[in-house]
Order: sequence, then structure tokens, then C-alpha cells
Amino acid sequence: MRTIRQGGSRELEIRRSRFVCTLARAADEAEAAAFIAAHRRAHRDATHNCTAYVVGEHGEITKSSDDGEPAGTAGVPMLEVLLRRGLTGTAAVVTRYFGGVKLGAGGLVRAYSQAVADAVDAVGVVELRPAVTVTVGVDHALAGRFLGDLHAAGHRPGDVRYAATVEADVAVPAEDLAAFEAWAAEVTAGRAALRRGAAGHIEVPVP
Repeated sequence: MRTIRQGGSRELEIRRSRFVCTLARAADEAEAAAFIAAHRRAHRDATHNCTAYVVGEHGEITKSSDDGEPAGTAGVPMLEVLLRRGLTGTAAVVTRYFGGVKLGAGGLVRAYSQAVADAVDAVGVVELRPAVTVTVGVDHALAGRFLGDLHAAGHRPGDVRYAATVEADVAVPAEDLAAFEAWAAEVTAGRAALRRGAAGHIEVPVP
């Protein structure tokens, strides 16, 4: 699965019309709809607020709207860009301010497609890989060195807690679980307490 790295906006001007694409991450259809509704309220002065979103674990839920543009010239081209990029959990609104020059059906398709593509390029894309949170507990005497070893090995703990022992939560790719646990045991000479927790995803930037 892939999604945008973060929300953001990008503006494109074509023959005096402004096309502003705003992207947001959306965990589900309700979140996508809420983002779109809020954006339309905030930009009710625009000529059009055309929309598209893809949500669901496998991108199985899609929807688009031309918002008054000729049928098939805005929402569908926007949606096709999201699908071609393999994105899910992503909602897009392209706000158009008409500049007085008609673009024709082909021109509109190109404009709305380019607006979304430029915005996706600007905010970046991440790949969501299955991961499991592993809690590693060590004595205070080992904590400094072990946390340093974690960072040196490319593991960035999401949370570190200091109590009777020091515990660090590390999101580990599912396929690397056994290797990580063996590594943690080795660098602590078997003195680490390991506990597997919730399954989720880690985000890996896509070049």
C-alpha cells in the first residue's frame, strides 16, 4: 500500500484559471468526506471544488465528483491519477477559480490531472509496510548504549519510558521480527526483555 506522506497544496495556472489541489490523508470514507465538506465550506467562493478519494486497506473504496464541470472532465481524471500512483488513504480537492478562458473538455482533463499529479509530487509518497511494535526492556545501566545501538542500526523508537527498567517501543517490519529479536538479544548479551505488541504499519519514503 502507498499513501501521501502528508497533506498539502499545490497551485497551477492555465490560461488565467487557477487550479489549487489540496491533498489530505484519510483513514476511511467518513474522514475523506469530512475533509471535502470542510474544504468546500472554506472555498465556497470558488467556481468549482472537484473531488476524488481512494480509501480502504487495498484502495477498494473510490469516489469522485465533477462539481459542475462537464461530466468526466475533472473528478474522474483526478481519481485516475491517485489510482495510477497506487495510493490509498488519500483525498484530493481541486479548487478552480475561472479565469475567463474556456479550456474545452480535453484541456480540463489535462488541467485537473496535472494539478493532482503536481500536488502528489510536492507532498511525497510513502509505502505502508506491515509492522509489529516490539517493546524492549533493559536495565538503566544498559539503556544509553542500547538506545545508541538502536539508532545506529536504523531503528527509531516511538516511545521510551523510564521506570524500574527502561522500555523502548520499536516498530519492526513483520518480515524482520525474528532478525530484530535476535539482534536485540545479541547486543544486550541476552539481558533484554522483549514483548511483541500491536500490529500496524511503518512508512517508508518512495523515491
